[in-house]
Amino acid sequence: MTRAIDTETEDLLAHVDGNVGVIMFNRPERRNALSNAMYGGFDRALMAMTLDADIRVVMVTGAGGAFCAGGDVKSMNESHRTGATRPGRSNNYDDSVAQLRNSQRAISLALHQFPKPVVAALPGAAAGAGLSIALSADIRLAAERAVLVTAFAGVGASGDFGGSWFLTQLVGTAKAKELYFTSPRLTAAEAHGLGMINQVLPDIGFESAALAWCQSLAERAPIATRLMKENLNRAITSDLATALDAEATNMVRAMSTADHREAAAAFVEKRTPIFRGE
Repeated sequence: MTRAIDTETEDLLAHVDGNVGVIMFNRPERRNALSNAMYGGFDRALMAMTLDADIRVVMVTGAGGAFCAGGDVKSMNESHRTGATRPGRSNNYDDSVAQLRNSQRAISLALHQFPKPVVAALPGAAAGAGLSIALSADIRLAAERAVLVTAFAGVGASGDFGGSWFLTQLVGTAKAKELYFTSPRLTAAEAHGLGMINQVLPDIGFESAALAWCQSLAERAPIATRLMKENLNRAITSDLATALDAEATNMVRAMSTADHREAAAAFVEKRTPIFRGE
């Protein structure tokens, strides 16, 4: 049984399916290109999913066969041609920088720091800022037909939504520069080979398979999973001593939970543990 979460915009839909919160880009006529309304929608959806103890995993996906095409290039071209300001945008340089910074934090930073695992499910193309957002998730699942492309070089832009940071973590500096400078269209299999995609799933039944993958992840101990994400995110920027100290704190915290006691009992009794997030 599913229940809706009000994002206050049709451009971004959200609902809960079992223990998985689903956020869906919903501008299929524009291949789910970003809109100003989406940023507030993400803020509302993620706040609701943070507070909902039943939600243990968040899946971000796209409607109509694409994940997200990134910036709305058609709208950009129209504003350049007519000189009109795009809705929700400013012609002032400082205001534009502030707006983009806030937009990036509302999605990429929020997903990276979200206290529950975030899975990006790519039914099709992820390009430009759309790829950056996919890379901000903890795990990426892609349909066989999916295409990944940095895209910025093709439109004379330098990149946003954290793609340069996330991609460097995944593939290394030299490869990330190649992918940004030359902007090749990567198949799901090629992206998997580079470590950008965790798993490639069949095109047919992709949405159901991706949701089932997330539901399976949601069966894990949620407190331990949250603490794992903290440890792994910290490892990107901290020194070893800091990481070790934080791991010790989180390990003692995890092993003090009822879920740990349940897991230990289930191991001895040779049964599947049932985790309650306690």
